[in-house]
Amino acid sequence: MIPTIKPTKKQHIAYQYLKDNNTKYLLFGGGAGGGKSWLGCEWLITNCYFYEGSKWFIGRNELSRLMKSSFETFKKVCKYHGIPESDWKLNGQYNFIEFKNGSRIDLLDLAYKPSDSEYERFGSLEYTGGWIEEAGEVEFKAFDVLKSRIGRHQNKELNVKSKLLLTCNPNDGWLFRVFYLPYKKGTLPNNYQFLQSLYSDNPYTAEEYEENLDEISDVKTRKRLKQGDWEYNDDSSLLFNREALNDVFTNTIDISATKYLIVDVAGDGEDNIVFSYWKGLKEYKRTKHPELNSSSVREKIRQVAAEEQIPFSNIIVDAIGVGEHLPNDPLLNGIVGFKSSYAAIRTDINPTQLPYVHTTSVAPKLTTDYSNLRTQCVFLLATKVNNHEIASDCDENQKDLIVQELSQYKEITKDGGKRKVTSKEDIKEAIGRSPDDSDTWVMRMYFVI
Repeated sequence: MIPTIKPTKKQHIAYQYLKDNNTKYLLFGGGAGGGKSWLGCEWLITNCYFYEGSKWFIGRNELSRLMKSSFETFKKVCKYHGIPESDWKLNGQYNFIEFKNGSRIDLLDLAYKPSDSEYERFGSLEYTGGWIEEAGEVEFKAFDVLKSRIGRHQNKELNVKSKLLLTCNPNDGWLFRVFYLPYKKGTLPNNYQFLQSLYSDNPYTAEEYEENLDEISDVKTRKRLKQGDWEYNDDSSLLFNREALNDVFTNTIDISATKYLIVDVAGDGEDNIVFSYWKGLKEYKRTKHPELNSSSVREKIRQVAAEEQIPFSNIIVDAIGVGEHLPNDPLLNGIVGFKSSYAAIRTDINPTQLPYVHTTSVAPKLTTDYSNLRTQCVFLLATKVNNHEIASDCDENQKDLIVQELSQYKEITKDGGKRKVTSKEDIKEAIGRSPDDSDTWVMRMYFVI
């Protein structure tokens, strides 16, 4: 068998990255029809033959979709190169492809599982290298864990560099932050590479794909898949600038000595309770507590206040549902309760003269330009973020959750009415979950106002 590899020009460049001594993580694609899946399958098959006894993986968010898509492409590549079916065998029980020479490709389900939020199921696996297909669909944590699993199986003995290939379409999640934005700014680390490949870069299917992509009616989807537009979300009503949002995690700002604690207590008690710690306008720590309930959260607040030396008057809690009783708890005397439905705070009067304090369940009766307190805080947060006046040290996975949530906010003010923003219900419908991670940032603005 003498295989003949005829890569497109972009695939040829990708092969150079996949063979060099510098690149470890290559993101290839960023558009439909650019030859992403073919490259991934052909690269892994070639490696299995060149490096006898090597071990690789293909990972995707759902194993069923991997089998229906990536594995079908695998079979097409084998057929194209005249590879006999007797050279490899699919083990359907344990989900791997084994070659006669002992090389192997594991088929991994990378879906997020609440029972395995740290992806510990991959913690003991060892691979020569691997490929994450449709990487934008998986959690950053999956990528982060798999980075530690490559370069651990026969790499030194076989003299092969550890490589992790990622393929995708334009995505506004962690790929935007980790690959695209640094690539655009010229700050991509030396061991990372981003290579865009569109349908027009693939002479084998360009004509067919152009016809199909032109028939997509949604403008944003067409721009994303046909033009490879990573910044397709250009709606003028969006409140948060996307680049400024991502800059929050690298911003350098003056930090005041004043500390604040923001506690988001899930309304139905089913989600994590989030503790957000601030020095001035920098979030210096963020913790989640699935173990806390309505009674134990009180003691946790008291413990944190003592350890971090945060006065109760600088603590605010989401006073809806499970957290409703906390502002009125005599052992938490002085903390602030936050309800979205409260009227916005008038800023044209001395706040010490306000006829109410946001610690009761009675919504105050003051008029402003904003429909409610939450709206006022969202607008102020957008201003702070867009002006690079906010910073955060939260971990990688939480960064993406926060960015995704805040990216949904739009101004929906009607002519002559008070200013309004996208409701939490609409955001939940758009992203498939409640925007609880970013709520702590919104509530932080209460103290700024």
